[in-house]
Amino acid sequence: MHQLSKSNSSEFLLISGILLVSINLRTSIASVGPLIPFIRDDLGLSNGLAGFLTTLPLLTFATFSLFAPAIGRKMGMGRAVFLGILLLTIGVILRVLGGIELLLVGTALTGVGIVIANVLVIPLIKVRLPHKIGLMTALLATMMSLFAAIAAGFSVPIAEDLGFGWRGSLASWAFFMVLALIVWIPQLKRPKAGMHIGGEKAKNVWKSKLAWQVTLFMGCQSVMYFTLTAWLPDMLVSRGWSPVEAGAVSSIMQLVSLIGSYFAPSILIKLKQQSGVILIVGIGYIIGFLGLFIESEWVTYSSLTLIGLGMGASLSIAYTLISLRTAEDQTTAKLSAMVQSSGYYLAALGPMLFGVSLDLFGSWNILIWFLILFSVLFTGFGMAAGRDMKI
Repeated sequence: MHQLSKSNSSEFLLISGILLVSINLRTSIASVGPLIPFIRDDLGLSNGLAGFLTTLPLLTFATFSLFAPAIGRKMGMGRAVFLGILLLTIGVILRVLGGIELLLVGTALTGVGIVIANVLVIPLIKVRLPHKIGLMTALLATMMSLFAAIAAGFSVPIAEDLGFGWRGSLASWAFFMVLALIVWIPQLKRPKAGMHIGGEKAKNVWKSKLAWQVTLFMGCQSVMYFTLTAWLPDMLVSRGWSPVEAGAVSSIMQLVSLIGSYFAPSILIKLKQQSGVILIVGIGYIIGFLGLFIESEWVTYSSLTLIGLGMGASLSIAYTLISLRTAEDQTTAKLSAMVQSSGYYLAALGPMLFGVSLDLFGSWNILIWFLILFSVLFTGFGMAAGRDMKI
């Protein structure tokens, strides 16, 4: 009985730690966008350099995610996740202590910290909580999305209404990071999770057709998410919506995505193949994006509700497929790194490619066609990745 109680307590601490880690994987990014006007005016930044602050973490994710499995293998995934959150905390504090140089260095460091934790927490769940993969993946994606929305919504009120300024507002999110570090301490005392030297050798994911299908599936969903969230408010304003209305609609879409984030994994793990669910989500995307051609308020709300559900579901599906399509923990970590590296490179390119298209053609319909194209690619790669196979 004592052993059972100790085991339950250990699992509760691990689950609490994972939830706190997930809370911190997007707040440092989502809190920047609304504060860019304050940062730009205070530091005298150009629009290009100010915009680069939101692109820099994505490029950092894409580059350093490739090194995360090696760090996890060397340190153990539990210790490596702690290191990631520690680097994130240092970066969040560092970027508000000086001028543009420290802002850029600190922002880059936050990206390094996030990607180490983000890549390794997925295989860590598979190793330590194999009986709760669906639930924990759902909670991971849901908490990430929820606190991204919270950070985006509260950053300006913290800066203005509470008088913290942009520096105090950005630094305030370090509270949750310190809390996560404290709750994660018990995991540092446990044996290394996964990456067992004596276990079966990891597969070369870069030579696997299935791995590329999962990777491109994740890449397409990342392009759609980051492109739409970057440009949707501007598109709505160009149609006569006020900036407040456009921002509110964007926030509602993010909140609706929580439904898809939470329920998708629990459905997926019960199925032998996930292709059918992915097809339904893909069709929902296409219908939703087609609805944006119609400049009607209720059609726009309906379309963005459908898109929001798809966005939440597709992120959870991508994370779940990383676990379902691999057998060994080392392969899971390597696939997680590959998927997130390529996915974030594509995510960084998406908003920029559309921006160039907008400058060239001056039509917002290009955005909708751009998103429909990636919806079709998302569905095709996803149906292939959803088959009952292992890398």
